[in-house]
Amino acid sequence: MANTKSAIKAARKSERFATRNQALKTRLKTLHKKLEAASKGTDAAVTKAAASAYISAMDKATKSGVVHKNAAARAKAQVAKYVFAAKKK
Repeated sequence: MANTKSAIKAARKSERFATRNQALKTRLKTLHKKLEAASKGTDAAVTKAAASAYISAMDKATKSGVVHKNAAARAKAQVAKYVFAAKKK
């Protein structure tokens, strides 16, 4: 248990941020699964929409510090491959 007033506040903040981070990570995983499912289909518009939603969520997660900048860039590059492959179909 925290002893000082600042440590008590830090523990509260840590708990709050951990909950937020977990929710964002779960959302990213869900959007990624939807993107993979859309890329297996034949409709390029659906794939592009799913990619756009995933990239937007990834940017927001990066801005809030949940995902590292380079990890987000790497994920977005992989998404670009999905979209490019969908256009070729």
